[in-house]
Amino acid sequence: MTGKDNLFDLGGKVAVITGSSRGIGRAIALRMAQHGAKVVVSSRKAEACEKVAAEIKQAGGEAIVVPCNVSDKAQLQALVDATIKQWGRIDILVCNAAVNPFFGSAKDIPDDAFDKIMDVNIKSNHWLCNMVAPDMAKRKDGAIIIISSVGGLIGSNLLGAYAISKAADMQLARNLAVEWGPDNIRANCIAPGLIKTDFARALWENPDIAKKATHGYALKRVGEPDEIAGAAIFLASRAGSFMTGQTMVIDGGGMVNFQSV
Repeated sequence: MTGKDNLFDLGGKVAVITGSSRGIGRAIALRMAQHGAKVVVSSRKAEACEKVAAEIKQAGGEAIVVPCNVSDKAQLQALVDATIKQWGRIDILVCNAAVNPFFGSAKDIPDDAFDKIMDVNIKSNHWLCNMVAPDMAKRKDGAIIIISSVGGLIGSNLLGAYAISKAADMQLARNLAVEWGPDNIRANCIAPGLIKTDFARALWENPDIAKKATHGYALKRVGEPDEIAGAAIFLASRAGSFMTGQTMVIDGGGMVNFQSV
């Protein structure tokens, strides 16, 4: 089943995905291209982005590379402008880029690390969403997906500031849903549990930490990036056209089994 009969078809759509040179962002980029989207691969390092774009093209998809440091507002605008110049519009925005420069108790986090987390994980998403949404509103169509974390739903003694930023991302999606909903723009979050990415390496590479982190997971394992990509396809496609302002938790059953931790 292809084209308009396929609820998950992204044919003709243009998708911008930040932090898409590796991990969850890379998986989303590859799968959106597979479902027909024209993909803008973006992260700070052009070389890493080019590798992902090459994978997409080799598989018969369309992709361009626009390097961007999301903490720089001018670079975010350049990302939007380059996409519009190339393909005329942005239909899907995936805010995936994030940082966590500090692993430990919140009482010990330096001010500069706290500020960096808030700037990259919240402010940059706020900026980029508001750069993209007005053009979506003109066309009365658009999907915004913010990659949050289950950390935004529970307390943490190791990821406190990061968890605060991810809770804020959930609220950002709710605000965007209310503000832009009348223009048929949908905004949602995905909140992954522990996923096997370089970003989360400190949590899964150490067997003892990984065992503790997944002890409460009903599936008793770490997730894979591709297991998040499917949710992004749903939210970006006609399959998710009546869903907005929500946070989709994908954590191997960690939240439902939380009391066993």
